Amino acid sequence: MRDGHASRTAEHNALFRALESDLPEHRRLFSDPLARAFLTWPYATATRVARVPGLREVVPRFIDNRWPGVRTSVVARTRLIDDVIAASLGDHIEQLVILGAGFDSRAYRLRGVSDITVFEVDHPDTQAAKRRTLRRVLSAVPTHVRFVAVDFNQRQLDSVMPAAGYRDSARTFILWEGVTNYLTEAAVDTTLRWCARAAPGSRLLFTYVHRDVLTNPRAFVGTERLFATLAKAHEQLTFGIEPSELRAFLAKRGLDLERDVGAAEYRQRYFKEAARRMRGHEFYRVALARVTGAETAPRGTPSS
Repeated sequence: MRDGHASRTAEHNALFRALESDLPEHRRLFSDPLARAFLTWPYATATRVARVPGLREVVPRFIDNRWPGVRTSVVARTRLIDDVIAASLGDHIEQLVILGAGFDSRAYRLRGVSDITVFEVDHPDTQAAKRRTLRRVLSAVPTHVRFVAVDFNQRQLDSVMPAAGYRDSARTFILWEGVTNYLTEAAVDTTLRWCARAAPGSRLLFTYVHRDVLTNPRAFVGTERLFATLAKAHEQLTFGIEPSELRAFLAKRGLDLERDVGAAEYRQRYFKEAARRMRGHEFYRVALARVTGAETAPRGTPSS
């Protein structure tokens, strides 16, 4: 990510959500009416092309051929996270923290979220771009949303969250989507330990990449073009976890793993039979954990 610019991958994901939202209601996995507002040229143009009769499939097909699996993985992952958050709202959740919020619009589109406090935490440059767009398209930013600007590689959350009104004592749902793979191990460790200090019963849903994609990317379909695109955007994968080690990794940080699924699995869940033809991005995973409040390593000491 270049200084002074919003995250390019955040815009890519907004593009995928916009394309999905334009599908007929019986075909789409979700509706995100704000996604298109975050797009700049040429992505905004791509969505207009996709709305022309007879050209609806051209843009998604081009994306899927050039970056196999990325779009379908993001779309299925979006629906998966939507479903988990919706289910958790009935579990006495008082706060939703979105770490690395990017152009996420769940605070504005998911039913029931307006009844709790939402903290959108992100890099100052991306957050500034998002807030400009929200001021343009909304009559007013909802009062239940609070913005916290922070660079995860440079500042710790406990230095900024209390001032925004975050309460350690409140049961919280923490979403950390699309971020860990761009951080240092120390930054991931520090953030996970902060999450583990939430009230017992709080939950953390985060994404991560299989460690092998960092050391042997050719083992996964489509990584060559994906890595080249990330490099042009000044974003590259820097951190991964071996899935078989995830439970122990989280336990050392006071978190109990509940679920861990890969892109192939959540595509199958939502795309059904069509998922058989989808390849690529299988190294991307979603994990759901519960706060236990029992760290086994000192705070601030990375351990694998």
